Amino acid sequence: MTHTSAHLEATASAYGAIADLYADLTRNALDGFPLDRAVLAAFAELVRAAGPGPVAELGCGPGYLTAHLRELGLDAFGIDLTPAMIDLAREAYPGLRFEVGSMDALDIADGTLRAVVSWYSVIHTPPEELPAYFAEFRRVIAPGGHLLLGFFEAEGGPLTPFDHKVTTAYRWPIDDLAELAGKAGFTEVGRMLREPAEGERFRRGHLLMRQG
Repeated sequence: MTHTSAHLEATASAYGAIADLYADLTRNALDGFPLDRAVLAAFAELVRAAGPGPVAELGCGPGYLTAHLRELGLDAFGIDLTPAMIDLAREAYPGLRFEVGSMDALDIADGTLRAVVSWYSVIHTPPEELPAYFAEFRRVIAPGGHLLLGFFEAEGGPLTPFDHKVTTAYRWPIDDLAELAGKAGFTEVGRMLREPAEGERFRRGHLLMRQG
């Protein structure tokens, strides 16, 4: 078993073990976070302005954000590595499309997506593997399409692993993550940093990128 496949298997297993609890905790995850909703709304406006086309939420979990993107007028569908999460998403949102898949090897033709959303879904990816993920995102996004990243930000410190409640995750300096995406062919459109709210441990980072 390769390091990459071992990492993905461990992540899928960890989330599968808590799928029901995770779905309950995240059902209203955007409530009380107007800045997060504003970033998503700005992203949706830019995507809509570029014309119709599918938008993939990669690492969609139980589907709440995919549903929110649909409410914002996007032709959104969800992909997740964990079958139990996809089962919960299909049950909660029967009118939406959800598929089991890995974001590092998408069953999607080149340049067919209008945009990709990775909302705290690459946080568990070992840093040395992340360039391959960004290359895959670029492959499936049409020229001029958009990428939205949500992640835990390092608050002036270096790239740092931490004890996420599910499995090891990483806090990224926002400049470093933007540079890494830039090397994969993305251009920064904007960014937002939000200080941790009550009950949160770390600053939240958001990067809005354009392909090309």
